Parts: sequence; structure tokens; C-alpha cells
Amino acid sequence: MALPEGATAGLRDRESPGAVPSPTAAAPREVVDEALERLLVEVGKETQPQPLRAYGDLRGMVAIVTGGATGIGRAIALELARHGVHIAFNYLDDGSDGVREEAERTAEELRQLEVRVLSRPCDVRCSNEVAGFVQEVTEVLGGVQILVNNAGIARDRALWRMGDEEWREVLDTNLTGAFHMIRAVAPILRAQQYGKIVNVSSIHGLRSEFGISNYAASKAGLLGLTRSAAVELGPSNVNVNAVAPGYIRTTRLTAAVPAEVLDRARERTLLGRLGDPQDVAHVVVFLCSEFARHLTGIVIPVDGGHLL
Repeated sequence: MALPEGATAGLRDRESPGAVPSPTAAAPREVVDEALERLLVEVGKETQPQPLRAYGDLRGMVAIVTGGATGIGRAIALELARHGVHIAFNYLDDGSDGVREEAERTAEELRQLEVRVLSRPCDVRCSNEVAGFVQEVTEVLGGVQILVNNAGIARDRALWRMGDEEWREVLDTNLTGAFHMIRAVAPILRAQQYGKIVNVSSIHGLRSEFGISNYAASKAGLLGLTRSAAVELGPSNVNVNAVAPGYIRTTRLTAAVPAEVLDRARERTLLGRLGDPQDVAHVVVFLCSEFARHLTGIVIPVDGGHLL
């Protein structure tokens, strides 16, 4: 980048009339000007942002989505796959009716999007199972660039009636499970100097309600984990962010939450509606893309204005 005509002359005019030339000042003027121009070119290259491409940048990457068989996790996995991301998702096979069948249906729908798919039962509360799952993902799919910690459960009860097991199950799944996953993928992301991690928290991690002390504590802790991981992994070019969904219309929500609670939640949103899993998925994909390359350690509420 050449200096504007007369710029070096302006610099010369600022010299004191009686100044004694230094040894460097005795160097040929052309050499000094050339060195200055090279410096400005280098600075310009370093500070000039590179043009961004669309979500096509995600094509060919590998994402792990925990709890990806149903609900929000399923929507996230499908949306990533629509952008060409190969998907590994796990689920908790606890003997519940239809869990494995739901996982198989989700895997088949993902394959129809022409991406490679790995689906396995894996309890995120168990660090050994998590380590084995991540190793299998890297061996079968060839690596991992994206982690979405979506697995979560709720065991609602007034805190003075809450048992130890109800407390531990929720904290171990929602918070410790995310820690297990981040710890397992961190060496991979650090070695390749690239990665995206998105933690699915909740607006209840920001503002609680009656009867969800275990859930609110786990989701608030997940926000703290997000910030800490962002600090520790940022120097390795790994972005770590969180989304905080409000009331999202899923089969589990509509089946477990009384209609009057859903009505109140709808009335509290500025947009006058409950969210859809796709609303969360779109934000997650944005955070996994290079459009969000300069965002880390943040939380984005996806709540229709519920918190305002």
C-alpha cells in the first residue's frame, strides 16, 4: 500500500531546522520510505478482515450433538446436516419405550440429507462412556470440529421435598455431562487449533421459577462452564458459546407441562408465542459458523422476549 503523495514530505517538514542527523537519518531516504511502506502493507494485511462465505463453510465438518435423538437436539442435528455437516449423536437408552426407535428414525432422516451419521447410546454422566464415544466418532467419521451439548433432563419438585437422587441426576446430566464432553474433545480441538462448542442452557439459568432448583442450578452452572471454557480454549481458536431457550414447543414439554403454565409462558413472551426447536437450531448453526468467529463466552436467549 503506497503512502499518499506528499506524506513523507509532511514528515520531513516536522523535523527541527537545527536538528543533528542521527545515524539512521543518514540512511538514503528511499530506503526509509520503502521500509515504511512495507510495514504499512503488513499492518493492512493483519487488520483487514477476510471475506466471509455462507454456511457452506460448514460442509464436510463433523459435529457431536448430545441428546440428538429427539426435540431440540434432533432439530440441531438436522439443521447442521442441511449445511453438509456429518453428525454423531448420542442418547440415553434407559429402557424407556421408543427411545431407540426415535434415534433410528432421526439417524435415517439425517442420512437422507447425504451426510455420514453415527448414532450410539451413551450416558454423558459416565466419563468412560463419553471418552469411548468421542474416540469412536474420530475413528468412524474422521475427526470432530463441533460439539453441541444438548443432553438434559428435569426432575421438578419443591426444594424442601427434593431427594438427593433428583438433585444429582439433573446436575450430573445437565452440567457434569457437558463437562465430560468438553474435556473429551478439548485435546482434539486444541491440537487442530480450531473448534466450535455450543452449550444448550436455558432462560431458567438466568431467572428461576418455583420447583426447579436443581434444573436452574444446572443450567446456571452451564453458563459458568461456558465462560471458563471460552477463556481456556480461546487461545486455541476455539469458540465456546451458549444458547438459552425459553419455552420451546416439543413433545416432552407439551406432554409434561400443564396447559395453564404454557399459557402463562406464552403471555409473558413479547412475541406472543412459544418457540419451535428450529428457532434454537438456527441460532446454534450460526454460532458454529464463521459468521460468529469473533463471538465467544456469550449466551444468546432464544425466548421470544420472555426475559424482558
